Amino acid sequence: MMETLSLGRFNYHRLEWKRWFPAFLSSHRTLFMVLWIAAFASVFVWQRNLVGGFLVFRQSPVRPMPRLRPVAFNLTDFGGVGDGVTVNTEAFERAVSAISKLGKRGGAQLNVPPGRWLTAPFNLTSHMTLFLAEDSEILGIQDEKYWPLMPPLPSYGYGREHPGPRYGSLIHGQHLKDVVITGHNGTINGQGQTWWKKYRRKLLNHTRGPLVQIMWSSDILITNVTFRDSPFWTLHPYDCKNVTIRNVTILAPIVDAPNTDGIDPDSCVDMVIEDCYISVGDDGVAIKSGWDQYGIAYGRPSMNILIRNLVVRSMVSAGVSIGSEMSGGVSNVTVENLLVWNSRRAVRIKTAPGRGGYVRHITYKNLTFDNVRVGIVIKTDYNEHPDDGFDRTAFPVLEDISFTRVHGQGVRVPVRIHGSDKIPVRNVTFRDMSVGLTYKKKHIFQCAFVEGRVIGTIFPAPCENLDRYDEQEQLVKSSSSQNVTDIDYDF
Repeated sequence: MMETLSLGRFNYHRLEWKRWFPAFLSSHRTLFMVLWIAAFASVFVWQRNLVGGFLVFRQSPVRPMPRLRPVAFNLTDFGGVGDGVTVNTEAFERAVSAISKLGKRGGAQLNVPPGRWLTAPFNLTSHMTLFLAEDSEILGIQDEKYWPLMPPLPSYGYGREHPGPRYGSLIHGQHLKDVVITGHNGTINGQGQTWWKKYRRKLLNHTRGPLVQIMWSSDILITNVTFRDSPFWTLHPYDCKNVTIRNVTILAPIVDAPNTDGIDPDSCVDMVIEDCYISVGDDGVAIKSGWDQYGIAYGRPSMNILIRNLVVRSMVSAGVSIGSEMSGGVSNVTVENLLVWNSRRAVRIKTAPGRGGYVRHITYKNLTFDNVRVGIVIKTDYNEHPDDGFDRTAFPVLEDISFTRVHGQGVRVPVRIHGSDKIPVRNVTFRDMSVGLTYKKKHIFQCAFVEGRVIGTIFPAPCENLDRYDEQEQLVKSSSSQNVTDIDYDF
């Protein structure tokens, strides 16, 4: 009897389960809850198996710093303290001195661990890698008395802002080879707020210094680092060769941060700038080569420069500029895959009588303008000079400049090319251009003393100064008014 009763109860429960289970599954809400719980549990277990602990609920470990040189040091090995208060200048100097003795062994790497590392300016050495760990920040000391004075740049004459000596950069180097600044997106912070205030109040007696300046050097790589709040220009390679700046972020307030250019190649040859985000208080990128008679005498051009895959914002100046200090010449520059947003100007070439030199063989491709006041600017009356000794008959040459695949929206004036009878702009080409407008005036494609051509159909309609060609590059209409001026707005 007992066995029969037990078996009966078992069959009864099994029948009840068969009735209940389909009903259970018929409830979509219940089924969804079951699947959701199962999915969450699987992810939970996967996280545990992957990292050996419940990292869903705790902070990830610090990323280890890779060794990129035969020898690696930590800044703490030389007495560095990353509390944001202790001055670490001597620690950096001792570390660089140790690395300078290892050049024949391939150099060494200086690791800057997580922390806030206050320092006065210091120099780099050849065959050195400066590696900034995640959550590390090098802070520039704000009192200018700790910033050394240096002679003016030879291609700028008396000084960029004041006659005589200039302040050095926070991180500096001269006559170097094989230098790398990289990391896990650590930060180099110039703490420029004090400098900007003193500059506006005319309390400084010398030209402000850049954040990073490397001079007369070669084989330089700067990558995977954030730079912010420079006292003056942010990255300034001067008379260098074979420079790559890749995957960096450069930040400064878009207003009230004077002259905080992002990257200023100056008399540099064979340079690549790519995959960067720049939002600053002046030009995002400004290619230079000396100022008036001093740049002419120095005679070092900027050439063979590739700029690509940049996102730039500049409410004060332009996304990518050439000049205005271009007296040594600028040539063979390609700017491609550029997005400029919420800015005063997108791309600009600026010069003036007295500059001399040339800007030639400049190629712009795949430009996108988003809410930009003026898209393309060529300005030949940027009359700012180091002194009265400039040659007023030294007229720059502007020629062989092309714009292909230019698109955008919210642009007030897409093109403003302002040549002059002494500085005409020659052989300019536009192709595949369509820019959405916000400005209702008639003259939105503005030209003066320009010679060139338009290939195919572009929007807005080009100025009368340019020849018209069809898509097969067959001449359709020649311009008879290359010197016509329809500049009616100053940007």
